Formats: sequence, C-alpha cells, structure tokens
Amino acid sequence: MTSSFIRKSGVVFGAFLVTTFIIGVAGALQSPTLSRFLSFEVGADPRLVGAFYSVNALASIIGSYLLAKYSDNRGDRRKIVIFCCLMGLANSLIFAYSRNYYVLITLGVFFAALASAAMPQVFAMAREYAEKSGRNAVAFNSLIRAQLSLAWVIGPPLSFALAINYGFTAMYLCAMSMFIISMIVVTIFLPPVEKRAISSFTATELATANQSIFTNRNVMCLLISTIFMWTANMMYIIDMPIYVEAVLHLSNSLPGSLMGLAAGIEIPIMIIAGYLVPVLGKRNLFFIAIICGILFYVGMILFKDATMLYILQIFNGLFIGIVANIGIIYFQDLLPTRMGIASTLFNNGIICSVILAGIIQGFASQAYGHEVVYWIGLVMVTISLLFCALVKK
Repeated sequence: MTSSFIRKSGVVFGAFLVTTFIIGVAGALQSPTLSRFLSFEVGADPRLVGAFYSVNALASIIGSYLLAKYSDNRGDRRKIVIFCCLMGLANSLIFAYSRNYYVLITLGVFFAALASAAMPQVFAMAREYAEKSGRNAVAFNSLIRAQLSLAWVIGPPLSFALAINYGFTAMYLCAMSMFIISMIVVTIFLPPVEKRAISSFTATELATANQSIFTNRNVMCLLISTIFMWTANMMYIIDMPIYVEAVLHLSNSLPGSLMGLAAGIEIPIMIIAGYLVPVLGKRNLFFIAIICGILFYVGMILFKDATMLYILQIFNGLFIGIVANIGIIYFQDLLPTRMGIASTLFNNGIICSVILAGIIQGFASQAYGHEVVYWIGLVMVTISLLFCALVKK
C-alpha cells in the first residue's frame, strides 16, 4: 500500500468521522427542544404535540426505507447523503421562520422524513468503503458510531443554550449550517464507493439476502429483538427523571448526572466492542450486552439510593454501548447485498421503540405507578434475549 493511498485513506476516514459528527449535532440540536418549540413558539396543545411526534416518526420510517431501497438498487450513496442534507437544510429553514403548526406537520415533516435517511446511508457507505479499502469494518464502524454518541453529548445542552439565550430561529439556523458543512465535506472528501460485485457473493448468501425481509427469519428476529431492547431503554430515559425525583425523592440534578455518566461509559465501550468482535463474535457480544441490560433493570427494581444508581450505569453503558455499535453491523451482515436497507432497519427499529416507549410508559406509570415501568423494561429485555437467540450464527 503506497503512502499516498494511506494519506488519502486517512483523509476519507476523517471525513466519515466529521460527517457523522456534524449530521449528528444537527439532529441533536433539533430533537431535544422540539416539544418546547411546539408548545411555546407554535402554541400547540399537548395532543397536537403528541400527534406531531407520531406523524414525524412514521414519516421518517417510510422516507428512510424508500431512500434505502432506492440506494441499494441503483443509487449513489454519496449523492443520496448530499440530497438528505439538502432536505435537512430545507427543514431547518421552515422551522426557523414558520410558526404555523400545519405547515410544520406537512412540509416540515416531509423534509425531515427525507433528511432522516442521511445517517443510515452514511453507515452503509462506511461499511462498503471499509470492505473495499481492506479496513476492519467493525472497528471502522465503532469509531464512526462513537462520533454520533459524542454529538448527542454535545448537542442537547447546546440546543437548550441557543434556544433559551438566542431564540429558536437562531438554533434552527445553526442546525442548517451543520447540514451545509456536511454537504461540503461529503462533496469534497468522500469518494463514490462502488458496491460489492454480485459475483463475489455465494449462491446461499444471495438467496438469503435477497429474499423479502419479512420472510427472512434471522432479520425479523433481530429486528424484534432490537425493538424490544430499545423500547426498554427509551422507557427508562422517559421515566427515570420523574421516578428519581417523585418516587425516590433524590436530587433533581441526579437524572442529568446519571445520563451523562452512562453516555460517557457508552463511547469507549463502543470502540472497545469493535475490536472485540474478531475475538468474541457479534452474536456473543450481543448476548453479553443484553445480559448487562437484564442486570441493569433488576438493579433499578431493587436499589433506591443514589450510589447504587451510579454503579448501575456501568451495566447500562455496557448494554447500550455494545448494541448501538454492533447492532447495525449485525443487520448489515444478514443483508450483505442491501447495506442501505440493513442500516435503515436498525435505525427504524429505534424510531419504532420511541413511539412504543412513549405509549407504554405513559399508560403504565399513570395506571400502576412508576415502579412498574422497570418491571416492564426487565420483561422486554428478557424477550429481546430470547429473540436474539433465534438468530442463527
């Protein structure tokens, strides 16, 4: 391998890291303050806010899946990422200057749905580039995935700081600038990546990968496992701040500290997990992660003091850090001829879990109290383990 190729490869790798981080920051700027924006700026009542989240989530699932299907068949992923960033730019502009609920839930959601495909396409392109350049695909993905987590450590506090101190228009214009920078980086530094030639796949791989995802037992079991584990995690994120303050009567600053600690643990775990795949295998790592998740929810049920809640974040960080990184690679391995759909399935599984978690947590906590949310989470993670066991090696 020549030194010029190594330099070029390093530039491309850096461009993947920068692109992932900046697109991640753009999303992390918009999502945390959305309910506040709709309530206070637009004047939407709680029912309209809830409807907006549901419509936005469903539109994102559909939009990203359709773009993924197109990209796997005949699309240039680099052009699709640029197109998605352009849609994100249009979405940011609408939210920056419109305060009409119906404009936001139609045009705004339409652009957001198309923009949501950007990240899955980046991960699909990264996997194809890693294979073409001879890199360790899992370790490559781990470092890129860590950038997304880092973006979500920085983005939310920055989002609130901008919205509160400078207003929502400035915040959305800042998100718009992130999409512009992303388009520039992708255009200049990321090369077109040729898809792996069909002739390089075995007949068995082609037959399995090209069958409908709804009849592919491995893919469906992994998707159901993903939805259950992420629903449990999202219920915890929604419920924990209220549970800690209203039920455990601990400090109202504790939830932020717990979430920050978990995020801090997740990032190195993602990177370490990528290097452990050749040793332990993706399936075994998934089992380890889900068992850590089970231990975490058992601990949330049993322990009520702040010290133990801090210690439990080790299990939480291991759980989320591993599945957030290895999950997308697992889907890609099951669908090697359709990297876009594989990456999108993982992403859409998380979106589905957000919808389910909001419904289940709201109903369960109101009807039976906050403690039952963690029992439900424990059951869901256990079911996730069972479905993961059904995925063949």
